[in-house]
Parts: sequence; C-alpha cells; structure tokens
Amino acid sequence: MFGTFDHKVEAKIFFGSTEATKEEKVERCSPYNGDVVSIAPLCNADDTKKALNIAKEAAKVTAKTDLSQRILWLEDVVKKLQQYKEEFALMLSKEVAKPIVFSRIEVDRCAETVKLTALELANMTGETIPTDIMPSGKRTLAYYMREPVGVVACITPFNFPLNLVAHKIAPALGAGNAVVLKPTPEAPMTAYMLAKLFVTSEYAVKDALSVVYGDAEVGSTLVQSDIPRVISFTGSVPVGNIITKQAGIKKVSLELGGNAATYIDQSADLDLAAKRCAFGAFVNSGQVCISLQRIYVNVEVYDKFARLIAEETKKLKVGSPYEEETFMGPLIDDEAKERAKSWIASAKSEGAKVIAGGEEVEGIFPPTVMADVTDDMKIICEEVFAPIVSLVAVSDYQSAIEKMNDSPFGLQFSIFTNDLKQTRSFIEDAQCGGVVINDIPTLRFDVQPYGGSKLSGVGREGPKWALEEFTEIKSVVIC
Repeated sequence: MFGTFDHKVEAKIFFGSTEATKEEKVERCSPYNGDVVSIAPLCNADDTKKALNIAKEAAKVTAKTDLSQRILWLEDVVKKLQQYKEEFALMLSKEVAKPIVFSRIEVDRCAETVKLTALELANMTGETIPTDIMPSGKRTLAYYMREPVGVVACITPFNFPLNLVAHKIAPALGAGNAVVLKPTPEAPMTAYMLAKLFVTSEYAVKDALSVVYGDAEVGSTLVQSDIPRVISFTGSVPVGNIITKQAGIKKVSLELGGNAATYIDQSADLDLAAKRCAFGAFVNSGQVCISLQRIYVNVEVYDKFARLIAEETKKLKVGSPYEEETFMGPLIDDEAKERAKSWIASAKSEGAKVIAGGEEVEGIFPPTVMADVTDDMKIICEEVFAPIVSLVAVSDYQSAIEKMNDSPFGLQFSIFTNDLKQTRSFIEDAQCGGVVINDIPTLRFDVQPYGGSKLSGVGREGPKWALEEFTEIKSVVIC
C-alpha cells in the first residue's frame, strides 16, 4: 500500500480524497544519523484555503452518513494499522528517532485509540427533559441530541506523531465532521500513511479528510478561517496563546505544556519509585508533555532515593533507534540538544549537581539526573522537554504539594506513598488535570480523559471526551 521506504519517500497532500504534490518540497532528515528519510510538499495559505473549502462541502455529506458506516470506517483503519504495524513503526523511528520498541507501542496505541472511538460512538446520545418540572413549564416532548460541528482543524506535534493524530481525526471523523489536518513538519510521512488508511478505506466518506503540510502560514490560515468550528491543537504554550488570540468565535481545544511532578514519601516503596521515575523522566527522550521533570523527595529518604534513581538511570541503553535494546535515542534536533545542555549548565552554576548523565554519549544527550535542586532554579520552573529530571528535598507532604502547585502548569502529578490519608489529601490538593497514585505522572491510558488546568490547556482528549469537543448540543421541543 505504501510502496518502498528505501529513500526519499514523499508524503502527498490530500485535497479531500485527491492526492497532490508541489514543486517546492521540504526534506526530513533523521535526528539520529542525518539521512533524508522523507519529503513533503510545502503548502501555503492558498493550499490551506483550498483544503478548507473542500472540507466545508464534504461536511454536509459526512454529517448525514449512517453511524454504521462511520464505525465500519474506523474498524477498517484499525485492521490496516495492525496489518502494516511494522511499516508504521519503522517510519516513526526514521522521522523522529523513536526507539523501535516504543514505535511499535505507539502503533498499537494508535489502533486502540481508533477502536475506542468506534466503541464510544454508540454512546454519543442525548436524553429527554421534563419541561413541566416547574410551574412555569408545560408538558412537551423535549430532548437534546449531539450533532457534528462541521469542520475540525487539527494541528499535531512531533513527539507522538501517529497516536496524537488519531486522537484528533478519529473522533472528529467518527462524529460526522470533515477534517483538515496539519501534521508536524518533523513527521510528514507518518501522518500521510495514517491519512491514507482513512482516505482509501472502502467505507470512507469522499473528501472528508484533507492533509496540508507547512508551518506558521498554514497554521495561521487554519486558525483564522471562518470555516472550522473547532481548532484542536497539541503543542507549546506560546503557540497556544497565539491560537487563542487568532481563532475568533469558535471552539478551541488546547493540550499544551506541562511540568509534571511527583512526591516520594518516606512510606513509599523506593525501589519501585526509582524504577518508574527513571522510566517516566526519560521515555521518548523526555519529549512528553507529562514527562516527569520534578521529583520532591522526603528528606528522610532523599539520599537513598537519589542513589537508587541514579543507578536505574545508568542502566538505560542510549543509542540507535533501530536496535531492539535501545531505551532512548536522540532529541528531535540539534537545537533541542543544545537547549538541554544549557539547562544543565545553568543549574550547575546555581549549585545543583549531576548524579547521572550530563555528558553526550556518541552525539546523543543522555538521561540526566540533577540533585540538590532548589525552587528558584530555572531548570525546575519551566518546561524542559528533554531527558532531565530534578530532585528536590522536602520536609513533608505539605511542603511537597505546595511546591508542586506553585507552577503555571497543571497537567498531571503523582505521588508514591503507602499512607491512605495522604493519598486522599493528594487527590483533592493537586491542582492539575490528572493525578496518579504510586506510579509516574507520565502514565496515560488512551481511554481516559486527558488535559490540564492553568497554562496546560483547555478541553480534554480521549475518545469519549473528544467526541464531545467535536459535537454540539441541539435542544428539541415538540409541543
């Protein structure tokens, strides 16, 4: 279906169901070895407007398509994802240097996300309303129903360039909308391959999905257009802020940055906590919105925990994304690597010390643990988005939760404790979109609601909640 992946495979534009290309193209080079792994047409504002106009017309048809057809459509995509799992995984590893083991996991999760969406479509219902409940009312047949919004514009990031696309386009199309997708410039072929499964399915609605490639010009055109009713964006806070200002009167769903934290209580299983924290801080090279960045450790167990997490970190294999044993590959580009180095230099100059990592390993920035970090250090105040985790000693739970909450971000927090009363307090006290008990804040199941508070975003993902984002309520009264 996808041909050969030998050299310079091209991600085509989808103007609805029609493939197209342009003379001006952009090459994508592997972050691992610099090889050209894919190319994509460079779209502009006119291309984006063309895609939006196609979507506007397609939305009229998609909205009237039988639910059974849309479910079969999604199920067909799941089947093909499973069939071409290895091809998708290899392309992920090529374009964003994700270790092949984790690339396969992402393909599996993508299939599950689409399948969950198909299952949730059966629950997209309304309910009757008793309009005679108050004296001023009267007996009628009243109910509400959910309808597709029309056109959804989706903008996705590089860190999960397959599953995060699925989290947007599967619910949007499943709900009966048309979609214009702008995938990350770092993984155009990954997005194209997934889009092709949707477009070429025997159950596809003609022209319901368009894909355009580009950066700020394409994104701004999507956001400012009057055609989309919903803008669904996953990415950085600065871009999210621009989108909010440019969007005008439409629904905006934003999944933005995080500064995920956990507290290690003296009652915790320290061996378990160290293993899980090393995973949560360094999986995907720390390039995860809920990557563990801040670890607050009770002073009574601080030294022991610091030793344990340093040991666990040093066990992690860093290297080629194509080797089965590799846990962590390179950062997305050299700019990200240099930024990580600057974080370390800044923290060291402020008094922190490196207890694991810190120096390049064959050109790859390694998993790095910083100890003796204090609240006023830059490394703990802002989102790092790199394989760096900071240890901060605290006197007790109360001190830890105050420090966790003292952040402009509120995506996910966690706690390691065997104190039930402390667990209950944490669930209430944590100012964030999700809490995890006795595991890392990086833990996410695709079936759950996902999103944050404060600068971490607006709205929720997860198939059930995305279907709500991509539909509107219509109230009906029959007298």
